[in-house]
Amino acid sequence: MAKLAITGGGRCNLTNSFEGVRSLKEAYPRGERVMKRALKEFSVQDTLEWFTAAGVPLTLQEDHCYFPVSQDAMDVVRCLQRGMKGAHLQLGSRVSSVGELLDRFDYVVVTTGGAPKGFPILEGLNIETVPTVPSLFTFNIKDKALTSLMGLVVDSSVSIPGSGFKADGPLLITDWGLSGPAVLRLSSYAARYLSECGYKAPLSINWLNCGEAKARETLAGISRENTAKMVISTHILPSRLWEHIVLKAGLRRDIRWGELGSKGMNKLVATLVSDNYLIEGKSKFREEFVTCGGVSLDAVELGTLQSKKYPGLYFAGEVLDIDAITGGFNLQAAWSTGYIVAKSIVKSL
Repeated sequence: MAKLAITGGGRCNLTNSFEGVRSLKEAYPRGERVMKRALKEFSVQDTLEWFTAAGVPLTLQEDHCYFPVSQDAMDVVRCLQRGMKGAHLQLGSRVSSVGELLDRFDYVVVTTGGAPKGFPILEGLNIETVPTVPSLFTFNIKDKALTSLMGLVVDSSVSIPGSGFKADGPLLITDWGLSGPAVLRLSSYAARYLSECGYKAPLSINWLNCGEAKARETLAGISRENTAKMVISTHILPSRLWEHIVLKAGLRRDIRWGELGSKGMNKLVATLVSDNYLIEGKSKFREEFVTCGGVSLDAVELGTLQSKKYPGLYFAGEVLDIDAITGGFNLQAAWSTGYIVAKSIVKSL
């Protein structure tokens, strides 16, 4: 509940409409096959109806994310607390071994969430796990010219050259580097790759979020009567960012459009569609972190999420090797997989 209370900046992004998601792989870099089944069992619509009926009306934002109308995560927490009426909560007790619980209870459900240091409570059970690494983090970039633009948000495309990893969306420039949905998505897609690189890797930004040919077509259509700076800042980019790009391309700050020439145009286009930086680390863990990895999906029955080796032992949520990009997808995975486990246990009873 503590983690739930701070997710979504304290507003609790409960789920996503999935509008614009062409395949589940886009939203769930790991766990796509389980989520395809899970969403059929407990869909986004089921989530909306459940919380609304439980007294938490929801609202859909322009970015396709659902939040409580109150914009207060505690409404979600209190709703789930009400739903636990009749359950006995044993708080302040550490579970050191799931194996010990299996000796005492008919059913054990592990929903511990992501764990950057692994799952010591599963030791001795010989359950296959996938090593965990951080996911959904921002990038540290030590480029003062870039970080001096802190606060700017631009719809861009970011990629790690040579890796095949790429993400689109709003990009936020911060005082430590880069954040925003585009960076968080890229960190999710490339979580294991970046971990293996020690979180040091090249980063390319396409400020126009289009290819070089499209960039040339766009620039060619701009009036040559005005300075490039004035026109581009009006039509495409914030003026501060445009000035940064002009200087990064090795051009004069006050250069006029007619003075560019073919070489100047090539430099400008190259910087606009492939502005390169170096990732020099990631943001530190916060309480709402997400991890890539967990209990292997090969270790559970996909229809029930019960352990293949230990009848009565179930897993749900991020403890499984399921994680998603930002935008409510991780919580939807929690609701859907939790429902599958509950339904399976009730059926067996």
